[in-house]
Amino acid sequence: MKKILSIKNLRKKYHDDFGETLAIDNISMDIYENEFISIVGTSGCGKSSFLSILAGIEEKTSGEICYLKDNLKIGYMLQKDSLFPWRTILDNCLIGLEIEKSITKENKEKVISLLEKYGLKDFIYKYPDSLSGGMKQRVALIRTLATNPDILLLDEPLSALDYQTRVKLSNELYTIIKNEGKTAIMVTHDLGEVKYFLNKLFNYNPCIGKPSKCWSKSIPW
Repeated sequence: MKKILSIKNLRKKYHDDFGETLAIDNISMDIYENEFISIVGTSGCGKSSFLSILAGIEEKTSGEICYLKDNLKIGYMLQKDSLFPWRTILDNCLIGLEIEKSITKENKEKVISLLEKYGLKDFIYKYPDSLSGGMKQRVALIRTLATNPDILLLDEPLSALDYQTRVKLSNELYTIIKNEGKTAIMVTHDLGEVKYFLNKLFNYNPCIGKPSKCWSKSIPW
């Protein structure tokens, strides 16, 4: 597999009136094409900060991030779907392309194809209030895929959902990411989510009795 991103000695500190907080301490890792990487940790341990730095939203304090593929594009799926209620599902999915000023007939047809492919054909021209929570998250993922990113960053994409919806959407997310052949980095506080994806990929669960093995797990599709 081809290495597309290399992270060396990444550190992030926050400063406020009460002093200094170390959020990320000396993380090093390599990321390859078509890997699924899961990072597990409790709330406040720096998971979202890590993704924000990779996405260019926050500045690192020190360390190196080397993008090893020309014009590497990163897509960021947040915890909340953040769909605009006044825009149709299709228009919500086209926001990234609008910002890039790269909407073409072909790109629009691809987005429509993704919506049809993943069970949203009847909702393309409807509005977010007609969707369930799980469907909104599916739309949010398709919106992220619309710009054809090389790496997907998933920030606890299931945390806002009830248990039954979370189980169902876990399978849908796995299917979509695998079918589209994307490299993905998911952060979560829920070890059960990681166990689910490992089970799907390996058909066994290496985490039982060994939770520390799941802190950072890199898996080729």
